[in-house]
Amino acid sequence: MLNSSEFTLSRPVHHWLRQLHVFYSPEKTTPLLDEFARNLMEYFQKLGHFPQNFPDENTDLVLTTAPFGVALNWRKAYLFTVRKRFKLRHTPAIYSIIHATNHQFQESLDYFARVLAKEPPDPKDYEFPGLSPRAFRTLFEQGRRGGPILALARLLQSQSKSIRIILLVGDDELDAAYLFDLVGAHPRIEASDPDFFYSDIVLRLATTLSTREVTAHQVIEPPVSQQQWQRLTTPAAMQRAAIELGKRNFFTEMVRITDLVHVPAVADTVAQQYSEGCFATWDPQINALIATITGSARPVEKDQISEDDLAVIVGVREDGSGAIIRHVEGKRNDPPSSEAVEMMDMDSRLPQITLGAGWEHPGQVPVVRSKLHGHRGIGGYDPALVEFAPLDPPYYAYPVSCATEAQAQGIVRAFGRAAALRNPDDPRKLVFTVLPGHGIVIAEKWVPGAEPFQIIYEAMDSGALLIENHIPQGEVRYRPDKTGFMLLQ
Repeated sequence: MLNSSEFTLSRPVHHWLRQLHVFYSPEKTTPLLDEFARNLMEYFQKLGHFPQNFPDENTDLVLTTAPFGVALNWRKAYLFTVRKRFKLRHTPAIYSIIHATNHQFQESLDYFARVLAKEPPDPKDYEFPGLSPRAFRTLFEQGRRGGPILALARLLQSQSKSIRIILLVGDDELDAAYLFDLVGAHPRIEASDPDFFYSDIVLRLATTLSTREVTAHQVIEPPVSQQQWQRLTTPAAMQRAAIELGKRNFFTEMVRITDLVHVPAVADTVAQQYSEGCFATWDPQINALIATITGSARPVEKDQISEDDLAVIVGVREDGSGAIIRHVEGKRNDPPSSEAVEMMDMDSRLPQITLGAGWEHPGQVPVVRSKLHGHRGIGGYDPALVEFAPLDPPYYAYPVSCATEAQAQGIVRAFGRAAALRNPDDPRKLVFTVLPGHGIVIAEKWVPGAEPFQIIYEAMDSGALLIENHIPQGEVRYRPDKTGFMLLQ
């Protein structure tokens, strides 16, 4: 894809990036925004992509603009109108470019810093044009999770009716850009080096759009009988784990689009809500992974689940497009979380172990017992008890989106290299990785006498695993302190 005769990139990129067809359709602009868009389209071409004069069935990406702090009517938002507007049969990705002056940007951050400090939140502090009266709760929770920048991101997404945003910050000249997405990523790209700045943004957008979702799950027969399901101990253990994780505030509140804005219907490319994370554990009786269901199917509070909030995963489709699942007779059967493929496929590169006579159900099982995925960060860990499994370098330079094939492959490779998992006798019982701009995945080994996830939440309690709200937006490095404890740099 890259035209190496014109460019030399210093950062590692993913080998699977593809060429994009890109169309720019501005609405209200500023001189700085115009210059940015002109340069960005030039860099798309320099990096081997195809700028278009008009969108067609090949268009992958439509760039548009939106004013800062102004609520757009949904009837004018490209997320809802792009297909009709350009007579397209498909919905290309939409990115809205928004320009904020340095004063506007800093004033917004300072404002959110003040109001987020109030406990409980004052709903009047969150009365912004175009937002629902219920929006205060989401803005407060998201701001507490990711700071003022994430609260601002949610406000701009709500007002512009656009999930993906490029926020430009500067007066006469650009100082930086932020990229916002659904999960809450907010990387900052400095504009001091134009070559790096524009090529970095192009590569970030290409990374996001070059991978596919892996949520085409396949149901196979026979279903799990209700009698067999009632004999399993894992569903009840999952419910107890949800409560324990809830006590530790691991899962933040679900984000519901209708809590933020009033629209007649959410666009078909966006779920009505998304839940904060998922978890799964292996059941030796039916040789399957019992996992939480997707929050995009219906609202799911992950810290208080029922049996109807669980799914049975038995494999991954041959083409990797989704998981293979079995339904349970007499139970609601919604699809598993979007991370089902990565949670199941993780075992494919790791050994199995034999549970002995001391276990309730002896036999062969994957070395990983339980898996926890959450939109949190890890500020430090005890290396005697926990191993950090880094992703491949391109994932830190150019993060990928959730529910994608690229994310699943990156996680599978990271855990597949983990020494504590490749050697079942390694005394470390926990392994984790960090997904920049997204969250964490924690794997737990089998420990006699412990319930699923018990080793994880006990490590949180003891301080062996420091869970924090901050999620790194790029490179992740841990360094030992004077005691040998590993701290995030």
